[in-house]
Amino acid sequence: MIGSRSAASATRAVFFDVDFTLIFPGPMLQGEGYVRFCAEQNVVVDAGRFDQAVRAASFILDEVEDPIYDASLFVHYTASIIEHMGGRGAGVVAAAERIYEQWAANHHFEIYDDVAPVLEALAARGLRLGVISNTHRSLDAFAAHFNLAAFITTSVSSAQHGFMKPHRSIFERALAAAGVEPHEATMVGDSLRADIEGAVAIGMRGVLLRRSGELPPNPPHGVTVITSLHDLLPLV
Repeated sequence: MIGSRSAASATRAVFFDVDFTLIFPGPMLQGEGYVRFCAEQNVVVDAGRFDQAVRAASFILDEVEDPIYDASLFVHYTASIIEHMGGRGAGVVAAAERIYEQWAANHHFEIYDDVAPVLEALAARGLRLGVISNTHRSLDAFAAHFNLAAFITTSVSSAQHGFMKPHRSIFERALAAAGVEPHEATMVGDSLRADIEGAVAIGMRGVLLRRSGELPPNPPHGVTVITSLHDLLPLV
């Protein structure tokens, strides 16, 4: 863990990213699932190339200049993954659209083991907890499905709000809903650009979660880096 507990006493609310912070995709949204969805559209892909394909397509989301939520962006990203897995033909876009739709289905995801105990511990301290996600998934349905509704009191999705992280307005909406000022809130997420830089830009505290253990070589000044949500407890 890199960072300190400075500003912890001022924290009144903690917000979390969702995908790859609280939950992760199961088999149907990984290599073998892509094979099945693509086969429905007569597109042949190699499941063994999935991880490499995700890395190759990641720039599409990482380098977005206009943060307005647009489903076609995510369909394009998914289609690029399919193509990097070897998929070709008119069915690529149809398969990508089908996968995008399924990304909103909670039963395709699994929750990390540290999520429930950490959120329960934070809520027990009287902290207000929320989620801010670049998604078209219903965040109320997400909280109910994973038995987190008792802890999460604020949720803002980019599809609902209209702008994606790191646009300042999505953070401002969450802060207003929770009734806290930026300096009273901490944002926890796995994306340095979308989650952390976006939050820090409006005065929130940023905690970067790197579950893989691969830490950024030069984390931004004042940003804490953790490898497990358990590491968050001493910080807020």
